[in-house]
Amino acid sequence: MNEEKDFIYDEDEVVRFIQNYLPQEMKGRFSDDDLIYLIDLISDYYESKGFFDGADDEIVEIDEDELIRYVIENAERDDVCKLTAEEVILIVKGELAYCESIHLFE
Repeated sequence: MNEEKDFIYDEDEVVRFIQNYLPQEMKGRFSDDDLIYLIDLISDYYESKGFFDGADDEIVEIDEDELIRYVIENAERDDVCKLTAEEVILIVKGELAYCESIHLFE
């Protein structure tokens, strides 16, 4: 990822984006710290796949199912916050929607 893209991915913005992305019945259910922890897991996944090491003009294809499994497995292992698979899916989709909105992987 180039420096310009590093700058536009803002953790506070991602948290706000995800909080707004969640359906009404889930709003307020997760603290900002819970979301930051999950965002860190997502970033760990991206790094493990080399998404931040690619050429600037390379389009990244993300396997959503694999990403969701990664987050669920690590969240369960770390026992930091209790989440259902449905909640993880929505949070991951919110993070991916944020990345798409800022054209992070294009």
